[in-house]
Amino acid sequence: MFSRAEYDRRIALARDAIASSGADLLLADSGELLAWLTGYTVSETMYRAAFLPRDGEGWFCLRALDEAPCREQSWITDVVGFADTEEAQAAVAASILGHGFGKARIGFDTNSYCMSSATFMRLQALLPDATFVPMQGVGDSLRWLKSREEIAVLAQASQIADKAMAEIARQVTPGMTTRDAAAIASGVFLREGADTGEVGPVVKAAGSHEFLHGVFKTEAIGEGDTLHVELIPRVANYGARLMRPIVVGRPPDELAVTAERLVALQDLQIAAMKPGARACDVDAIMRQGALNAGLRPVYENVTAYTLGLYTRTPRTSDFSGVFLPTSDWSLEQNMVFHLYATAQGLGFSETVVVGSNGGIRLTKSPRAIL
Repeated sequence: MFSRAEYDRRIALARDAIASSGADLLLADSGELLAWLTGYTVSETMYRAAFLPRDGEGWFCLRALDEAPCREQSWITDVVGFADTEEAQAAVAASILGHGFGKARIGFDTNSYCMSSATFMRLQALLPDATFVPMQGVGDSLRWLKSREEIAVLAQASQIADKAMAEIARQVTPGMTTRDAAAIASGVFLREGADTGEVGPVVKAAGSHEFLHGVFKTEAIGEGDTLHVELIPRVANYGARLMRPIVVGRPPDELAVTAERLVALQDLQIAAMKPGARACDVDAIMRQGALNAGLRPVYENVTAYTLGLYTRTPRTSDFSGVFLPTSDWSLEQNMVFHLYATAQGLGFSETVVVGSNGGIRLTKSPRAIL
């Protein structure tokens, strides 16, 4: 999906981070960093890692069963495979020794969900002459600013979300179930080129905002019901996100008014998403606006979070950059966020990239109850 020039850009960014940390070698083991840096990622059935020296060629160490797809999808040609009968950490350590880095300063992301305390202690024991250099959050921070190629893929995923949302709104009728609605979206995903048919939450909305993380189950849809639909299609592991309320029948006037007020506040947020804007100030537009308008009694959740590359990870959302009252950091051009607002049984969200003059919506669905 990406050019060699794009990977050269990523390699240069990673090497800058390595140099800044004082390390000689970067150990990459989280699914997202592997995909971003090498073009290939695989779940951690057994420990595996890729390595990028500050100078010299990178290499990959993983199960022999995964060698062929790694060679096919990655720019890395030096792929070291180990048998399932071997200890994975020992094989990874042996590859470091074999490449002459047994006494090196090895940079690693202390936030990586693959670097368990057991794995870290085992690698230390196997590499007694190496020095491990913490590079906290490097797997996320390297990916915060998106390239033109990455934004193009996110735009493709956004188009799939828009098509799927429109199809649910067109087809859903009383007597169908939430599972039927999800199946409509899943079919669109697969036909339009998404990585999988995984849809996201499709639930009957109720209350204020509690439905947001509702458990998917088979519920009958009746006249007047509001469906909360969140779509999360991925293309080349890059995920767009889109939320809309879909009412079966004509939306009540009071819901339509609430929707207009939520969307108006969110539009102000999007317009404020310029380079240099503080995340907490952009957050306050929605948070304080919704509270002041009486749309919610409390507003405790984030109003946006980082969006981009997702793989098989323990986390379903990337909260390395979020909009909260405490988020005292500045937006930069080409950051991408999932911006969302919920109140009174309604939820609206967009995939938004920070542009030079404000946020740009990659998702284009109508900004109203469907």
